[in-house]
Amino acid sequence: MYRSSTPSADFAPATPGAWHDLPEELQLVLSREALRRAAETLAEHAELLATEIEAGALLDQGGPEALRLFAAVVRATNRDGFATVGNA
Repeated sequence: MYRSSTPSADFAPATPGAWHDLPEELQLVLSREALRRAAETLAEHAELLATEIEAGALLDQGGPEALRLFAAVVRATNRDGFATVGNA
């Protein structure tokens, strides 16, 4: 499928410098939350791939356990490494 590199009409680009206008502490909190979400997304995708391999939807080349190990490492590494956002 072809995807245009041109932003859609619904896309509103960020104001130039908006990130740099945020207080440094808020930038750090937002960055940590983005990294936490990215790590969880990677782990979830690894789990999904492992399930698909076990179900026979993908060729099994020893991947399910390796993917689950990867997911566990991503989660364990990031569990303590990033502050949780939104806790009072």
